[in-house]
Amino acid sequence: MTRVHPNFSNAVASSSSKSDEKLETPPIVLTVWKKSLLFNCKGYTVFDSKGALQFRVDSYSNRRNATEIVLMDHIGKPLLSFRRQRFCFGQKWLIYNGEESKNPIFAVKKHMSSLLGCNKIVADVSRCGETDEGDEYVVEGSYEGRCCCVYDRSKRTVAAEIQRKESTINGVGFGNDVFRLVVDESELDSVVAMSIVILLEQMYPTS
Repeated sequence: MTRVHPNFSNAVASSSSKSDEKLETPPIVLTVWKKSLLFNCKGYTVFDSKGALQFRVDSYSNRRNATEIVLMDHIGKPLLSFRRQRFCFGQKWLIYNGEESKNPIFAVKKHMSSLLGCNKIVADVSRCGETDEGDEYVVEGSYEGRCCCVYDRSKRTVAAEIQRKESTINGVGFGNDVFRLVVDESELDSVVAMSIVILLEQMYPTS
């Protein structure tokens, strides 16, 4: 059976080639499986570099366009929840701690120029609250192609990267349902990075 958990060395080699100055802090390498472990559920199962369950999303809703999603840890404890903002042109999602419904901590918005297909920017990520100073991160590339990066907008450093799962076993490819998420946690928490992945799927659905 094809294994979906990461080949750590290959992923690190690919990511570190782009930022040699950060060799002292190895990136977090996660394998994202766009499938719930629960029967008759939609969602995600996320493994760390040792193959241990890290995050999960289990949704009983059959609706393609959900309005509320909860990201949990390996035992099912809610970490963050996402709610789509109503009456907003384009798509904008708010990220909350746990299952709270007040005081969002991040906002993720589909980039307007991506609607016209004329820009490599696909989403903007901003921090919410009194210290909000505009967009903090920007997502560029192709989510559908599983090839995009989350950049710190001011420093232009790569905070996280979505990569195709390039390896095959016995000629069996992983396709778009299994891919890597490589995170520099000195730039961005892996929980927030996974949240961005989930919301990109809502904005640019691939299945």
